[in-house]
Amino acid sequence: MESKFITFAYKLNTNTMKKNVGLADRMIRLIIAAVLLVLYFTGTVSGGLAIGALVVAATMALTSFFSFCPLYRLLGLSTCPVRPAKK
Repeated sequence: MESKFITFAYKLNTNTMKKNVGLADRMIRLIIAAVLLVLYFTGTVSGGLAIGALVVAATMALTSFFSFCPLYRLLGLSTCPVRPAKK
């Protein structure tokens, strides 16, 4: 029973988190996250806008680190380069 669960969990993980964010997209996301964090910590934005900036910055940073964007997956997009199939 345990081996079936491990196999299922492995298949679930490998099928759901395929990379769909390319290098240029990752760099742009990190730059946007850094700018939003600077705006927050310098006090340029405040209130609800500041909280929104933190949420967007965290989302941009996490999707950049994992090279996976759930929204891209829903829309069927990918900015990763196409790799030739292994023979």
